[in-house]
Parts: sequence; structure tokens; C-alpha cells
Amino acid sequence: MRSEVHQKGFLSIRHLLKEAGYTDADLYYNGNGKPHLKDGKHISITHSFTFSGICISDDEIGIDIEMNRPKIKKIAHKFIGNETRFLQDENLVEQLTVIWGAKESLYKIYLYGGISFKKDIPIEAFSISDAEATGWIKAEDWDKKYRIFFEQLEGFTLVYAYPFYANTNE
Repeated sequence: MRSEVHQKGFLSIRHLLKEAGYTDADLYYNGNGKPHLKDGKHISITHSFTFSGICISDDEIGIDIEMNRPKIKKIAHKFIGNETRFLQDENLVEQLTVIWGAKESLYKIYLYGGISFKKDIPIEAFSISDAEATGWIKAEDWDKKYRIFFEQLEGFTLVYAYPFYANTNE
């Protein structure tokens, strides 16, 4: 953590943990760098520039926040797969940022690492006005569907994901 931005992100996450009733000692990371809480609850962590956030849940959860930047168009080919079929020129930066954030959120849920954003984490068609999407983690040992919610905040996109459950009629 050489940069001041990373140091602030680290400290803000610790502050959010405290606000949620946890200490740094309650948090640990697995071999793939995924955070866990000692009480068995699921946790996901994000920070970007001046924003930080955590989600804590009894269920799998993933969160990501990203700044909306035009340069995402230059790297889209690295993470966009079948999603190209529903992309539109209007709001393209926001759409790509939602897709990136959704895939990052789902990647944070997957326990084992080593999956491809482009091939293993498909996102269904959505529009920015929906504020909701559907995505999957499709790996050899994992095939699950997730609800994805997103919103725009001061030039950033906040995205979080959690599983669909068959018994909830969703």
C-alpha cells in the first residue's frame, strides 16, 4: 500500500467494519485473496478513489464500485463476450462500467479464482434505467444465477450481486 489512495481505502474499510460491529481481527483472507468473516457471514469489499463499501450477508454477496471513465471502451474486448449483442452507443461508458462491476462482483463471490470475465461470467441484457440485471457464474464446479443491482453515484457505478433462490419465485 504505497499510495495514499490505497492507504485511505484500507483504513476506510476498517472503519466500515467497525460500524458493522466487527474488528480487523474478525476478517481474514483465503489463498485466493477472498475476504471472510470468522463468524461465517459472507463479506465483500470494494474501494475506488474516494468511495469505499462493504456488504455483509448470510448469503453469497459481491460488491464493486468503479469510476465511469471513457477508457473502459479500450479494454472492453477483454471482458465483453455475448454482451456485445445488447450494447448501445448511448450510455456506452455506463453500460460497460455496469458490466465490468457486475462481473467483478460475481468474481468476488466465486471462491476459487481463475475464471474468465469474458467466458465464465455472462450478463443478461439490461438497460441503465432498469438498475437491475441478471448474471451467472458458469465454471466447471459452479453454475449459479445471480441478481445484480446497480446505481450511479457522483460519476461512479456501484454494483452488487447476490444469488437467485428457487424458493423465492424469482
